[in-house]
Amino acid sequence: MDKEDINLDDLTRILFGEAPYIFLLEVLLRTLIIYLVFIIIIRFLGKRMAGQLTITELAVMLTLGAIIAPAMQAPEIGILLGIFVLVCVYLFQRGLTLLTFKNNKIEVLTQGKAVPLVQDGILNFKEMRLCRITQQQVYTKLRGSGIFNLGEVERMYFEACGEFSIFKCSEPRPGLALFPPEEAGIAQEIGMVEENIKVCKNCGNLKDEIKNNKCPICGNQEWVNAVNKDG
Repeated sequence: MDKEDINLDDLTRILFGEAPYIFLLEVLLRTLIIYLVFIIIIRFLGKRMAGQLTITELAVMLTLGAIIAPAMQAPEIGILLGIFVLVCVYLFQRGLTLLTFKNNKIEVLTQGKAVPLVQDGILNFKEMRLCRITQQQVYTKLRGSGIFNLGEVERMYFEACGEFSIFKCSEPRPGLALFPPEEAGIAQEIGMVEENIKVCKNCGNLKDEIKNNKCPICGNQEWVNAVNKDG
């Protein structure tokens, strides 16, 4: 299209483009056919595609979106080409799923693996840095699960699909309070504070006989009173 052909008052071109009006009916037909094929492909890919997606499944979804748009709207592209590419993507995803089922290394390479963010009531900063997860993100998820004391958590995993799995301790134990900073005093008000037990303010490690007042887990030197669910 030349520069001279662009006019802001040309409503016909803005609304309908350069294709003839009859092409709108063709777009309707193309959309119907591609939509039905798309639903069939998604159905064959399995229930996972309708739930929380893995990395490879997300890549497939984005690819499918890029495939169907030209096949529905571009007059110079036939719908058979779009259907063919949809089938190719389906076969590729199914093949990759079969390979990951047979070989765990391929699964870890393409989808990642679950990593522990909390172990025995202590934050795992190494894994948090690798996953780009902050302390407040961990605390927010734990509070959303009704946990306000890091010591209650036996394990917290960041799954390959992006979800969090939390396993609580069988017995309540003291740990770092997870209340928001602006409500740091609420633990004292509701009687959860353990006056004689200190924990690292950074990672939640229980204080022991430590030289130089330094946490052996994270190197932090600031300690706070632990809290306990039973108070």
